[in-house]
Amino acid sequence: MTKNRQKIETKRLLLRPFELSDGLRVQELAGDKAIADTTVNIPYPYADGMAEVWIATHQPKSEAGELECFAIVLRSTQQLIGAIGLDIEAMFNRAELGYWISKQCWNHGYCTEAARAMVNYGFEVLELNKITASHFIRNPASGKVMEKIGMEKEGILRDYFTKWDVLEDGAAYGILRKQWEAGI
Repeated sequence: MTKNRQKIETKRLLLRPFELSDGLRVQELAGDKAIADTTVNIPYPYADGMAEVWIATHQPKSEAGELECFAIVLRSTQQLIGAIGLDIEAMFNRAELGYWISKQCWNHGYCTEAARAMVNYGFEVLELNKITASHFIRNPASGKVMEKIGMEKEGILRDYFTKWDVLEDGAAYGILRKQWEAGI
C-alpha cells in the first residue's frame, strides 16, 4: 500500500510531491550552474534522466520514513520553481531541511515561505523534536532563510563539505520543537 503524501499550501505556494513528469523542469532549473554551486548534492552538468531517477526515489524513501520531498510550485501559475525536503533521522527524531529555488525566484521570499511551511510540517505532522539545516559559508542568503524561520546558528563546520573537489566551510542551524511551540 502506498503512502498518500500530503500537499501543503501557503499564501503563494503549493508544496506537492514530485511527479516523474516534472523531470524536464527539474533538469532545467537544477541544471543551472548557480543552483548547483550553492548546494551540496546537485551535480553540474545535470545530465538527462538524472531528475527522473531522483524523483523515483522519493516515494520509497517516504514510505520508509526517511524523506519527505516536495516540489515548490507557484500557486498563481502552477509553475515548479524549486524543491524542499526533510531528510529524516527517525532514530533521533530529527530531520535535516534542504532546499533549492530557481535563480529567477531568488530574493522574493519564496524559499523562506516554503521553509517555514516545511518546519511546521516537520513538527506538526512528523512530530519531530529537532530540525537542522546547513549552508556553505559563502552562501549567506541561505543562512538568512534559516534565521527568518526561527532557526538558531549552532556553529561553524570547518572543511565540512566538498564541492567540486574543494573543501568548504559550512554553518549549522537548528530549531527545537519547544522553540517552535513557543514561537521563538
